[in-house]
Amino acid sequence: MKAVILINGELKVEDIQSPLLAEGEALIKVLKAGLCNTDMELIKGYMDFEGVLGHEFVGRIVEASEKDWVGKRVVGEINISCHECEMCQTGNSKHCLSRQVLGIQKKDGVFTEYVTLPLSNLHVLPSEISDIEAVFVEPLAAALEILEQIRIRKEHEVLVLGDGKLGLLIAQVMQTQTPHVFCVGHHPRKLTLLQKKGIQTSLEGQKWGQMFDVIVEATGNPKGLSEALCWIKPRGRIVVKSTFHGESKLDLSRMVVDEIQLIGSRCGPFGKALEFLKKRLIDVIELVDADFPLEEAQKAFELAKKPETMKVLLTP
Repeated sequence: MKAVILINGELKVEDIQSPLLAEGEALIKVLKAGLCNTDMELIKGYMDFEGVLGHEFVGRIVEASEKDWVGKRVVGEINISCHECEMCQTGNSKHCLSRQVLGIQKKDGVFTEYVTLPLSNLHVLPSEISDIEAVFVEPLAAALEILEQIRIRKEHEVLVLGDGKLGLLIAQVMQTQTPHVFCVGHHPRKLTLLQKKGIQTSLEGQKWGQMFDVIVEATGNPKGLSEALCWIKPRGRIVVKSTFHGESKLDLSRMVVDEIQLIGSRCGPFGKALEFLKKRLIDVIELVDADFPLEEAQKAFELAKKPETMKVLLTP
């Protein structure tokens, strides 16, 4: 089968062996997959990953150790845990001490024709959710994780830093909790999508002359945290979503003096993401810019690198 492989920092489309099915797993035909900023950072050296890229996908099960799963259309959580370590035993399996992460760490990803995942990672899709919408379940779940970590009240003023794909989803999620949502970004085209939904936006460098209760840093840039510190109220909370290859500097003294909470935020609840999509609480279709066949993955990545580009899909 064909696959998009990262080897020595170089992207290739090659033929590889189909994966072997293990007990408790499903063999899934990938229907569509999405490129995200993490894939771009992996190419730069993030996580030192080599193998098949990709972790956002929708697929159909063609074989499974439990036969009643066969034929179901599914999405899959990306953290594969051991179920035995201390973190797993205390209900924190996404932080499993020996975890594999789909297309990111020790586990080949979904930019290919077939992939295997444990049945425990899979969620059956409602018929109301299209394949294109389903590709957004993983990043939307990551956006919704913020609501699992902190309570956003109606009176809170929330700033989202970054108008990338995740930033656009986060801004919409925040709007379901408070009408006071703002977004700073670089790209007028992207910000226009939020403006149509009543979210206030600004190009970087413009300011509203106020500070914020909650800031979600989703710039994908090492400078994002420093920028967040310029806008946060004393005793405010900064939620960090960016992952990138490199280091970020942080003014710890300012955090201590103003008693600012810094919260890392990663993967989130797939069930809630499916509910939000089914109820049409979040608009994702207009975030899709292109859909390439798997064989044209190089073109897809080149388009995805352009700053104005939103979501790019691959179809095996």
